[in-house]
Amino acid sequence: MTTAAPQSCRWLLALHSSSDLLGVGLQPLGQGEGPLLAIFPGGRDLSSGLLGAIEQVLPAGAWPSLGRLAVATGPGGFTGTRLTVTLARTLAQQLGIPLDGVGSFHLMAQRVLAGDQNPGSAPVALVQELPRHGWVAGLYGRDGLTPGGVAEVKVPRLYRSEADLEEAMGAALRHPAVALMPQDVEQLLRHSQAAALAQRPGPWQPVLPHYPTSPVEVGRP
Repeated sequence: MTTAAPQSCRWLLALHSSSDLLGVGLQPLGQGEGPLLAIFPGGRDLSSGLLGAIEQVLPAGAWPSLGRLAVATGPGGFTGTRLTVTLARTLAQQLGIPLDGVGSFHLMAQRVLAGDQNPGSAPVALVQELPRHGWVAGLYGRDGLTPGGVAEVKVPRLYRSEADLEEAMGAALRHPAVALMPQDVEQLLRHSQAAALAQRPGPWQPVLPHYPTSPVEVGRP
């Protein structure tokens, strides 16, 4: 049973549903104290359970106390990613607060590059195999001037063949693109706290979901 947060301050709410789970993170805006984190079933279950899951962390009556929002934009499943991004956009618009959209692969890359797996400065490739479709991959490198200290060298996209993947990623060390909960929710909170500290505006309009494959494959029977 998740304990709801107290309602006496401005909050940062983070949503991550680019995997089979929904991660919800809550933290006082502008403070580094330990966040409240909760994990719920994701995927298609979100169509009926998203609002209830968030309310277990922060009741709807306290949503006007939100000061900033953050959401993972994918790549991820069509249903889960779309629902959380749509809700985050709607809340940001209605409440008039900033929204930070961060790619799920970008969050993984922050975690990977912060560890010991790649102590050098060479970019790393995050790769996820999609059976019958190919591979989704993105390229990331360290950059102290960007949020989270990681730059997206190549935006994640679908590669239909191993040859195309090899040409795009080159000799970059490959890591499996696997979301971890609640670690990636914590990364999302840190990213948004840094954006707030830097007074980045965070407009909601450019925050859109990123799907590895289209739900309708144009040109295919």
